[in-house]
Amino acid sequence: MFSILIPSWNNIDYLKLCIESIQKNSAFNHQIIVHINDGSDGSLDWVKNNNISFTHTPTNAGVCLALNMAAALATNDYIVFVNDDMYCLPKWDEYLVDEIKSLKDDCFMISSTMIEPRDTGNGAVIVANYGDDINTFNEQKIVAEAASLTKNDWNGSCWPPNVVHKKYWNLVGGYSIEFSPGMSSDDDFCRKMWQVGCRHFKGIAKSRVYHFQQKSTGRIIKNDGPKQFFLKWGISQSFFNKFYIKKGQPFESLMNVGEISLPFKEKLKHFYKRKFKY
Repeated sequence: MFSILIPSWNNIDYLKLCIESIQKNSAFNHQIIVHINDGSDGSLDWVKNNNISFTHTPTNAGVCLALNMAAALATNDYIVFVNDDMYCLPKWDEYLVDEIKSLKDDCFMISSTMIEPRDTGNGAVIVANYGDDINTFNEQKIVAEAASLTKNDWNGSCWPPNVVHKKYWNLVGGYSIEFSPGMSSDDDFCRKMWQVGCRHFKGIAKSRVYHFQQKSTGRIIKNDGPKQFFLKWGISQSFFNKFYIKKGQPFESLMNVGEISLPFKEKLKHFYKRKFKY
Protein backbone atom coordinates (compact mmCIF):
# COMPACT_ATOMS: atom_id res chain seq x y z
CA MET A 1 0.00 0.00 0.00
CA PHE A 2 2.60 2.58 1.13
CA SER A 3 6.29 3.09 0.43
CA ILE A 4 7.51 4.14 3.88
CA LEU A 5 10.68 6.26 4.02
CA ILE A 6 12.63 6.24 7.30
CA PRO A 7 15.75 8.41 7.59
CA SER A 8 18.04 7.18 10.38
CA TRP A 9 21.30 8.48 11.80
CA ASN A 10 23.01 6.02 14.16
CA ASN A 11 19.80 5.34 16.04
CA ILE A 12 19.64 1.57 15.74
CA ASP A 13 17.52 0.67 18.78
CA TYR A 14 14.76 3.13 17.86
CA LEU A 15 14.96 2.12 14.21
CA LYS A 16 14.44 -1.54 15.13
CA LEU A 17 11.43 -0.69 17.30
CA CYS A 18 9.95 1.57 14.60
CA ILE A 19 10.15 -1.09 11.90
CA GLU A 20 8.89 -3.78 14.26
CA SER A 21 5.84 -1.63 15.04
CA ILE A 22 5.10 -1.12 11.33
CA GLN A 23 5.34 -4.83 10.66
CA LYS A 24 3.30 -5.79 13.71
CA ASN A 25 0.62 -3.08 13.82
CA SER A 26 -0.14 -2.32 10.17
CA ALA A 27 -3.34 -3.45 8.50
CA PHE A 28 -1.63 -3.60 5.09
CA ASN A 29 1.69 -4.77 3.73
CA HIS A 30 4.04 -1.87 3.02
CA GLN A 31 7.39 -1.33 1.38
CA ILE A 32 9.89 -0.07 3.97
CA ILE A 33 12.90 1.92 2.76
CA VAL A 34 15.50 3.16 5.24
CA HIS A 35 18.12 5.76 4.51
CA ILE A 36 21.15 5.09 6.69
CA ASN A 37 23.21 8.14 7.52
CA ASP A 38 26.67 6.90 8.55
CA GLY A 39 25.55 3.58 10.06
CA SER A 40 28.62 3.02 12.22
CA ASP A 41 26.33 1.99 15.10
CA GLY A 42 25.50 -1.24 13.29
CA SER A 43 22.31 -0.01 11.62
CA LEU A 44 23.76 -0.43 8.12
CA ASP A 45 24.65 -4.05 8.74
CA TRP A 46 21.27 -4.62 10.40
CA VAL A 47 19.18 -3.47 7.40
CA LYS A 48 21.41 -5.52 5.08
CA ASN A 49 21.06 -8.66 7.19
CA ASN A 50 17.29 -8.25 7.46
CA ASN A 51 16.70 -7.69 3.74
CA ILE A 52 15.29 -4.20 4.26
CA SER A 53 15.50 -1.86 1.29
CA PHE A 54 17.90 0.97 2.00
CA THR A 55 20.02 3.79 0.69
CA HIS A 56 23.19 4.95 2.39
CA THR A 57 25.55 7.88 2.74
CA PRO A 58 28.82 7.52 4.67
CA THR A 59 28.13 10.72 6.63
CA ASN A 60 24.96 12.47 7.77
CA ALA A 61 23.39 13.86 4.58
CA GLY A 62 20.45 15.43 6.40
CA VAL A 63 16.78 14.58 6.14
CA CYS A 64 16.11 16.18 2.72
CA LEU A 65 18.67 14.23 0.74
CA ALA A 66 17.95 11.09 2.78
CA LEU A 67 14.25 11.20 1.89
CA ASN A 68 14.89 11.90 -1.77
CA MET A 69 17.38 9.06 -2.08
CA ALA A 70 15.00 6.65 -0.37
CA ALA A 71 12.05 7.84 -2.47
CA ALA A 72 13.91 6.85 -5.62
CA LEU A 73 13.32 3.21 -4.58
CA ALA A 74 9.58 3.65 -3.94
CA THR A 75 7.39 1.21 -5.86
CA ASN A 76 3.96 2.04 -4.44
CA ASP A 77 1.59 4.90 -5.26
CA TYR A 78 1.75 6.53 -1.84
CA ILE A 79 4.87 7.80 -0.09
CA VAL A 80 4.95 8.03 3.71
CA PHE A 81 7.66 9.75 5.77
CA VAL A 82 8.15 8.22 9.23
CA ASN A 83 10.77 9.26 11.79
CA ASP A 84 12.91 6.45 13.18
CA ASP A 85 11.95 7.37 16.77
CA MET A 86 8.27 6.63 16.23
CA TYR A 87 6.19 3.63 17.25
CA CYS A 88 3.21 3.05 14.93
CA LEU A 89 0.11 1.99 16.83
CA PRO A 90 -2.47 -0.58 15.64
CA LYS A 91 -4.45 0.44 12.52
CA TRP A 92 -2.37 3.60 12.07
CA ASP A 93 -2.32 2.91 8.33
CA GLU A 94 -5.92 1.74 8.02
CA TYR A 95 -7.25 5.12 9.13
CA LEU A 96 -5.02 6.90 6.61
CA VAL A 97 -6.24 4.61 3.84
CA ASP A 98 -9.86 5.26 4.85
CA GLU A 99 -9.23 8.99 4.47
CA ILE A 100 -7.55 8.53 1.09
CA LYS A 101 -10.49 6.46 -0.18
CA SER A 102 -12.92 9.21 0.86
CA LEU A 103 -11.20 11.86 -1.28
CA LYS A 104 -12.11 12.66 -4.86
CA ASP A 105 -8.52 13.01 -6.11
CA ASP A 106 -4.88 12.48 -5.10
CA CYS A 107 -4.02 16.12 -4.38
CA PHE A 108 -3.72 15.86 -0.59
CA MET A 109 -1.31 15.71 2.32
CA ILE A 110 -2.47 13.85 5.40
CA SER A 111 -0.75 12.96 8.67
CA SER A 112 -1.08 10.60 11.57
CA THR A 113 -1.40 12.11 15.04
CA MET A 114 1.59 11.98 17.36
CA ILE A 115 1.42 11.06 21.03
CA GLU A 116 4.36 12.64 22.85
CA PRO A 117 5.56 12.38 26.46
CA ARG A 118 6.24 16.12 26.85
CA ASP A 119 4.10 19.15 26.07
CA THR A 120 5.74 21.43 23.48
CA GLY A 121 2.66 23.56 22.80
CA ASN A 122 1.88 21.73 19.55
CA GLY A 123 -1.89 21.75 19.11
CA ALA A 124 -1.79 18.72 16.81
CA VAL A 125 -0.21 16.44 19.45
CA ILE A 126 -1.71 14.27 22.19
CA VAL A 127 0.39 14.66 25.34
CA ALA A 128 0.61 11.37 27.27
CA ASN A 129 3.73 9.84 28.76
CA TYR A 130 4.31 6.18 27.95
CA GLY A 131 8.05 6.45 28.34
CA ASP A 132 10.67 9.13 27.79
CA ASP A 133 12.94 6.76 25.93
CA ILE A 134 13.10 3.22 24.62
CA ASN A 135 14.14 1.83 28.01
CA THR A 136 11.09 3.19 29.82
CA PHE A 137 8.61 2.64 26.97
CA ASN A 138 5.43 0.88 28.12
CA GLU A 139 4.37 -0.76 24.87
CA GLN A 140 1.63 -2.91 26.36
CA LYS A 141 -0.02 0.04 28.09
CA ILE A 142 -0.05 2.38 25.10
CA VAL A 143 -1.41 -0.30 22.78
CA ALA A 144 -4.24 -0.85 25.26
CA GLU A 145 -4.99 2.83 25.88
CA ALA A 146 -4.06 4.79 22.74
CA ALA A 147 -7.45 4.54 21.03
CA SER A 148 -9.22 5.96 24.11
CA LEU A 149 -7.18 9.18 24.19
CA THR A 150 -9.32 12.14 23.15
CA LYS A 151 -8.40 14.02 19.97
CA ASN A 152 -10.16 15.50 16.94
CA ASP A 153 -8.90 15.82 13.38
CA TRP A 154 -6.70 18.86 12.84
CA ASN A 155 -5.52 21.18 10.10
CA GLY A 156 -2.05 21.57 8.67
CA SER A 157 -0.67 18.11 7.94
CA CYS A 158 3.07 18.55 7.99
CA TRP A 159 4.60 16.43 10.69
CA PRO A 160 5.42 12.78 10.03
CA PRO A 161 4.03 10.29 9.58
CA ASN A 162 2.62 12.03 6.53
CA VAL A 163 1.46 10.63 3.21
CA VAL A 164 1.28 12.06 -0.31
CA HIS A 165 0.74 10.47 -3.69
CA LYS A 166 3.98 9.69 -5.50
CA LYS A 167 3.00 11.76 -8.52
CA TYR A 168 2.77 14.87 -6.32
CA TRP A 169 6.01 13.99 -4.54
CA ASN A 170 7.66 13.90 -7.96
CA LEU A 171 5.83 17.00 -9.19
CA VAL A 172 7.16 19.19 -6.36
CA GLY A 173 10.59 17.55 -6.41
CA GLY A 174 10.50 15.88 -3.00
CA TYR A 175 12.19 17.69 -0.14
CA SER A 176 14.26 20.74 -1.07
CA ILE A 177 17.93 19.98 -0.48
CA GLU A 178 18.75 23.69 -0.08
CA PHE A 179 17.10 23.32 3.33
CA SER A 180 19.63 20.66 4.36
CA PRO A 181 20.19 19.37 6.95
CA GLY A 182 16.46 19.96 7.32
CA MET A 183 15.22 22.88 9.43
CA SER A 184 11.90 24.11 7.94
CA SER A 185 12.05 21.55 5.12
CA ASP A 186 8.65 20.13 6.13
CA ASP A 187 7.03 23.59 5.95
CA ASP A 188 8.69 24.17 2.58
CA PHE A 189 7.30 20.86 1.31
CA CYS A 190 3.80 21.92 2.40
CA ARG A 191 4.24 25.26 0.63
CA LYS A 192 5.22 23.45 -2.56
CA MET A 193 2.15 21.23 -2.26
CA TRP A 194 0.02 24.37 -1.81
CA GLN A 195 1.67 25.86 -4.91
CA VAL A 196 0.50 22.94 -7.08
CA GLY A 197 -3.07 23.19 -5.82
CA CYS A 198 -3.24 21.07 -2.67
CA ARG A 199 -5.74 22.33 -0.12
CA HIS A 200 -6.35 19.14 1.86
CA PHE A 201 -3.81 19.25 4.71
CA LYS A 202 -5.46 17.08 7.34
CA GLY A 203 -4.29 15.35 10.49
CA ILE A 204 -6.19 12.13 11.18
CA ALA A 205 -6.93 11.81 14.89
CA LYS A 206 -7.55 8.04 14.87
CA SER A 207 -4.23 7.29 13.16
CA ARG A 208 -1.70 7.41 15.99
CA VAL A 209 2.00 6.98 16.61
CA TYR A 210 4.10 7.40 19.71
CA HIS A 211 6.96 9.85 19.24
CA PHE A 212 9.89 9.62 21.62
CA GLN A 213 11.16 13.11 20.68
CA GLN A 214 14.68 11.71 20.45
CA LYS A 215 15.68 14.34 17.90
CA SER A 216 19.01 14.37 16.08
CA THR A 217 18.98 18.14 15.72
CA GLY A 218 21.23 18.61 18.75
CA ARG A 219 24.02 16.83 16.87
CA ILE A 220 24.00 19.00 13.74
CA ILE A 221 24.81 22.51 12.60
CA LYS A 222 21.37 23.86 11.77
CA ASN A 223 20.41 25.79 8.68
CA ASP A 224 18.45 29.02 9.16
CA GLY A 225 15.20 27.51 7.92
CA PRO A 226 12.80 30.40 8.71
CA LYS A 227 15.00 32.89 6.86
CA GLN A 228 15.36 30.55 3.88
CA PHE A 229 11.61 30.02 3.80
CA PHE A 230 10.94 33.76 3.75
CA LEU A 231 13.49 34.48 1.04
CA LYS A 232 12.12 31.66 -1.10
CA TRP A 233 8.39 32.27 -0.72
CA GLY A 234 8.11 35.95 0.22
CA ILE A 235 6.09 35.20 3.36
CA SER A 236 7.18 34.03 6.76
CA GLN A 237 6.90 30.41 7.80
CA SER A 238 4.68 31.34 10.74
CA PHE A 239 2.32 33.31 8.48
CA PHE A 240 1.99 30.37 6.09
CA ASN A 241 1.32 27.95 8.92
CA LYS A 242 -1.23 30.16 10.68
CA PHE A 243 -3.20 31.62 7.77
CA TYR A 244 -2.72 29.17 4.90
CA ILE A 245 -2.72 25.60 6.25
CA LYS A 246 -3.89 26.62 9.76
CA LYS A 247 -1.41 24.24 11.30
CA GLY A 248 -2.56 22.50 14.49
CA GLN A 249 -6.03 24.08 14.49
CA PRO A 250 -9.23 21.97 14.55
CA PHE A 251 -9.92 20.66 11.08
CA GLU A 252 -11.91 22.72 8.60
CA SER A 253 -11.91 22.48 4.83
CA LEU A 254 -9.50 24.75 2.96
CA MET A 255 -10.81 23.83 -0.48
CA ASN A 256 -12.01 27.37 -1.28
CA VAL A 257 -8.96 29.18 0.12
CA GLY A 258 -6.78 31.04 -2.36
CA GLU A 259 -3.72 33.20 -1.79
CA ILE A 260 -3.93 35.20 1.42
CA SER A 261 -3.58 39.00 1.41
CA LEU A 262 -0.61 40.14 3.46
CA PRO A 263 -1.11 42.01 6.76
CA PHE A 264 1.03 45.01 7.68
CA LYS A 265 3.82 43.05 9.40
CA GLU A 266 4.26 40.80 6.40
CA LYS A 267 4.35 43.84 4.09
CA LEU A 268 7.13 45.26 6.26
CA LYS A 269 9.12 42.06 5.79
CA HIS A 270 8.65 42.39 2.03
CA PHE A 271 9.97 45.96 2.21
CA TYR A 272 13.09 44.97 4.13
CA LYS A 273 13.64 42.01 1.83
CA ARG A 274 13.73 44.36 -1.19
CA LYS A 275 15.72 47.10 0.54
CA PHE A 276 18.45 44.97 2.05
CA LYS A 277 18.24 42.01 -0.35
CA TYR A 278 18.73 39.43 2.39
